[in-house]
Formats: sequence, C-alpha cells, structure tokens
Amino acid sequence: MQLSSQTFTDGGRIPGKCAFAVPDPQHHLKLSSNLNPQLSWQDVPAGTRSFALVCHDPDAPSVATDVNVEGRTIAADLPRADFFHWLLVDIPENVRGIDEGGHSHEVTPRGKPGPDAPGGMRHGLNDYTGWNAGDSEMAGDYYGYDGPCPPWNDARVHRYVFTLYALDCERLPMGEDFSGNAVLAAIRPHMLASATLTGTYTLNPALA
Repeated sequence: MQLSSQTFTDGGRIPGKCAFAVPDPQHHLKLSSNLNPQLSWQDVPAGTRSFALVCHDPDAPSVATDVNVEGRTIAADLPRADFFHWLLVDIPENVRGIDEGGHSHEVTPRGKPGPDAPGGMRHGLNDYTGWNAGDSEMAGDYYGYDGPCPPWNDARVHRYVFTLYALDCERLPMGEDFSGNAVLAAIRPHMLASATLTGTYTLNPALA
C-alpha cells in the first residue's frame, strides 16, 4: 500500500496553510489556516473493509517546562514523546483519498465537534485536548485534525507522520471519545497493511 500527498512530499516541509500556527516576527507565532493536507492511497490489500488514519508528532518535548519560554531553548537531545494530531477511523473501503481542507479549514477555539465525520467516518480526540485543558479561552474537546504548532524555541525540527492502516473490519471497535493510544491498540488485531508519509515543520526562525 502506498500513501502520498499533493500538499507536501515525503520528508518535505508541511506548508504553513496546513499548520495550527505560523511564525510571526513580533509574537513568535500566530494562528494559521489549519487545513488538513490532501492524501491519497493505492495498492490496497485484498480483504480490506475500512481504513484508519493516524497523524502524530514523535518529537514533542517530554518535559514542557521550557516550552515557548523567552530566553530558554529546548535542547535537541531532550527526550521526546508522541503528540497525536489526527485520528480518523471507519474510512470506507472504496475511499482512496481525502481532499485538502475537507476535514479542517481553520483553528477552532475549544475544538471542532465530533466524533461524527463526513461519510460515516469518526474522528478521535487529538492531543490539543490535553494541551489546552488549562487555557480558559481554548479548553475543550479537540476532535479531528489540528496541524503543527511545535515550540518556537525548540532546537529540533519536528516530524509529522501520517500513517494509513488497511483493516479487516468495517467499523473499528471503539467508544465515542478515543485517543491516539486507544486507536493504535484497536487497530493492531485488524491491520492488513500500513503506509506512512512524513512531513516536517518548525516555528524556530533559526531552523526555518
């Protein structure tokens, strides 16, 4: 199975229009268009009954103390953790692509609604749900896609890994409010094949 995008190339930079935030010379960052990227796939294995899509950042700082703090830098060798940006399950077997902006076209304070998505699909809760939990203006349930917003003082360029899974079930056995690790656990016994596509992004002007 192969996964590709007209929005960015494998290993290339994700455009700012698909990010949660873009660089700003006065305030370090500002909110962006937050469009989900275009994706398409082919060479689907026999027996596929649905697909699941997961996007995660494996380069999120494991310690948030210095995140976006003036005068501090997040060291490139700081241990990292996963941050899930998009969980989309129950993609019908006959679907072979997702349009740019079809699932997200702006930053939505307090999060986009869910879990229901177009075409009978379902969105899970991305990790902005936990990240914004303490922010009175942004706290809420963040379903669907929300793009890159790595710390502007991070010395590491972040990777965003889009993984498509071909599954042997029409509907993934999940509750309504599911997170990244729960999706991966549910996928494991039903996976027939997978394909990945990786983009990069940074808000650090020294790395741009």
